[in-house]
Amino acid sequence: MPNQELSHSEQEQIRREKRAQLIDMGVNPYPPEFNQTHSSAEVISNESLISEEGDENKAIVSVAGRVMARRIMGKAAFFHIQDSQGSLQVYIRRDDVGVEAYNTVFKKLVDIGDIVGIKGFVFKTRTGETTVHAEQFELLTKTLRPLPTPKEVENEQGEKITYDAFSDKELRYRQRYVDLIVNPEVKETFILRTKMVQSMRNFMNEQGYLEVETPILQPIYGGATARPFVTHHNTLDMDLYLRIANELYLKRLIVGGFDGVYEFSKDFRNEGLSRFHNPEFTQVELYVAYKDYKWMMDFTEKMIENVAKELHGSPKVNVGEHVIDFSSPWPRIPIFEAIEQFTGHNLYGKNLAELTHVATKLHIEMDESFGVAKIIDEIFGTFVEPKLIQPTFITDYPVEMSPLTKKHRSKKGLVERFECICNGKEIANAYTELNDPVDQRERLEAQASLRAGGDQEAMAIDEDFLRALEFGMPPTAGIGIGIDRLSMIMTNSESIRDVLFFPQMKPE
Repeated sequence: MPNQELSHSEQEQIRREKRAQLIDMGVNPYPPEFNQTHSSAEVISNESLISEEGDENKAIVSVAGRVMARRIMGKAAFFHIQDSQGSLQVYIRRDDVGVEAYNTVFKKLVDIGDIVGIKGFVFKTRTGETTVHAEQFELLTKTLRPLPTPKEVENEQGEKITYDAFSDKELRYRQRYVDLIVNPEVKETFILRTKMVQSMRNFMNEQGYLEVETPILQPIYGGATARPFVTHHNTLDMDLYLRIANELYLKRLIVGGFDGVYEFSKDFRNEGLSRFHNPEFTQVELYVAYKDYKWMMDFTEKMIENVAKELHGSPKVNVGEHVIDFSSPWPRIPIFEAIEQFTGHNLYGKNLAELTHVATKLHIEMDESFGVAKIIDEIFGTFVEPKLIQPTFITDYPVEMSPLTKKHRSKKGLVERFECICNGKEIANAYTELNDPVDQRERLEAQASLRAGGDQEAMAIDEDFLRALEFGMPPTAGIGIGIDRLSMIMTNSESIRDVLFFPQMKPE
């Protein structure tokens, strides 16, 4: 085993020596608490806290944050602290805080990145910057690793050049805690994501729908076509699956008598990593009794338009080089019309051999496991989906692509399903739910045949779900909305990893 002391960099070793010196002095480098009365933003925004020279009744504040920069001028210094709300300047003098606190602790043993607490009064400098004049100073956390703080210099032409910026994408994803410290603007992405979820939750709550929780560990996975993650329960001595969707459990609740239920769920699909895929992802699924997919289209466009307005003050959102307009109504295009529009091929009613021929002409890579559904999905995903930038409902899918969806009331061979495509990717999938238990069993048995033929993403038969349907589920509309992908759009983020605090990564 390598000697840990030898693995430290010079800077890390110096910080550990400073930590030891603080302890020898009787200074606890990790005290248990600090009575913070104001954030940086509250100090800066509250003019009533500012004291004029000679004021006898100065307002006293206690602030805390991470030291991000400092400028020492002998017996006094200016430094900036950063907290969750922003940055704040502090002025500290030896005569105010004491010789040991200033000369030894602050000047010699405190480093950039350390967390400190300050108690003092607020004033404005000659340049007009709101500043806390420290009367008490306390070290709250001694850091043992230096921050990758960027340095900004001017070249001979007067241009500002930044060095040592913490900009490597992979490193930022792996060390999100550092990313949030040195690139504080990243926080805004995650604050917007939280506000987006809250807006959707409020919208559904106002309709009287009930937020529920369903199992993550499931004896049979279902509700989507995907490969699961498998784990083992020791006490029961049985394999369980991390859920790929929560659909079948939410439908059980509709059977049980709830008129509207929804769940923000963590789901898991054992598939590849990409700019749009993470094996652990978040979606919200909603099921409403006595409604159909047409009603769900109306509901969806109104909810997401409302989200855009609450987050951006407008239904229009800047995403890369596009302006995406969520104003309702959104276009509604049957899938076969969309495919014909972009490829020139009408696939409606074609059998497997005919579809294989078209796919070959279109240079779609296939293998022997591809059925009708897989071929149509590949053609749509290659030639249509990337072209749909504005929010669009793609409707009326072939029955082979939708094993949990009610057959179309007027179009043979189709089902009442839509996907919402936006910025070139699916962000939502919805059905008029299949509630005929006999038809549902036949569909799942067809899926089982696909599994036997090598399609590892085909659905399994869930006997308990079929039993629930036999007790009777009313006509129901259901939808799943991808929170991560919608967050990418609402925050103008290029990758799904930009909207996940801790995305899945290969081991270092």
